[in-house]
Amino acid sequence: MQRLQWEQLVVGLCLLASVVPAQAEAVLRVLAWPGYADADVVREFEQRTFSKVEVTLVESDTELWQRFSHNEGADFDVMAVNTAELQRYIQQRLVAAIDPADIPNLARQLPRFRQRQDIPGLVHAGQSYAIPYTYSEMGLIYDRRQLPQPPDSIAALWDRRYQGKVIAYNGGVHNFSLAAQSLGFASPFRIAPAQLPAVVSQLIALRRNVSGFYTGPAESVAMFKERHAALMFANFGSQQVQLLKAAGVDAGYAIPREGALAWLDCWAVSRKARDPQLAARWINYLLEDMPGRVLLQRQGLANTTSASPYFKHNARIVWLQPPESAERRDKLWARILAGDRAGKVLQP
Repeated sequence: MQRLQWEQLVVGLCLLASVVPAQAEAVLRVLAWPGYADADVVREFEQRTFSKVEVTLVESDTELWQRFSHNEGADFDVMAVNTAELQRYIQQRLVAAIDPADIPNLARQLPRFRQRQDIPGLVHAGQSYAIPYTYSEMGLIYDRRQLPQPPDSIAALWDRRYQGKVIAYNGGVHNFSLAAQSLGFASPFRIAPAQLPAVVSQLIALRRNVSGFYTGPAESVAMFKERHAALMFANFGSQQVQLLKAAGVDAGYAIPREGALAWLDCWAVSRKARDPQLAARWINYLLEDMPGRVLLQRQGLANTTSASPYFKHNARIVWLQPPESAERRDKLWARILAGDRAGKVLQP
């Protein structure tokens, strides 16, 4: 009898050993922006789900598209993308519809984010393709010591008084929108061919006025400090303000009278995700209190489950929309950045 019991115990332990490694081998591949998947946030999720999270960070919409679309989305399970950029992923059938029933924490979101059908680009044919996560306006950051009064217009980026003391973002899509705004065009997201020469000339003038172009939040802080900049276009919004203050910079933040471009980043699931349920658990987890506090307190970014102390609700906000051609904007921006003159930039 004792021998039989011992053999049963050994068999049971072997079966348990065969199950545990299978659970531990679950891997979630995340494509995100800096600050969206910090190590402690990831570690908590891994411990709960007995999984391994592999995080890849990007610093531009162009890089996000290149990485995700490279293998038709098969290299990643879930990604963070803004509502404007999301549209081309849906059109190319790279992301899957999300079943709200798989994400019970949607009930914790503020009313404006629970009404996904009212947020342009999230719902297609009655199905949700992304879940709102964080948002910010893209205002103007300034050094209070050099600018006692906050800048009130986008035109400050072109002001010759600040030549060599301006920092801007290295991204064609947003910079073309910014230039169109500064020129007073009706829509910064629909630049007609006849308007391109003026926009290109405006961006060449910006290139000549800036000290440098950054890609990520950390780089923008280092550049702002090292070059003693007076003014910066905040592509990452309040996240950069928070980082600058933590670095000892007396940074102010202003929304220009023309209005600030603003983004709403969401989580979307790859159509070729290996484990869609694990991806849904990741999204659901990030709507809990701890990840939300990390966004607010550490990153200076709003979450979708509590009121934001950073987002200026009374400011004029221009929510991002898909541009007329992201590819053309990026192509022309690369030429501008390389130092080409307007005539060469616009060559076919």
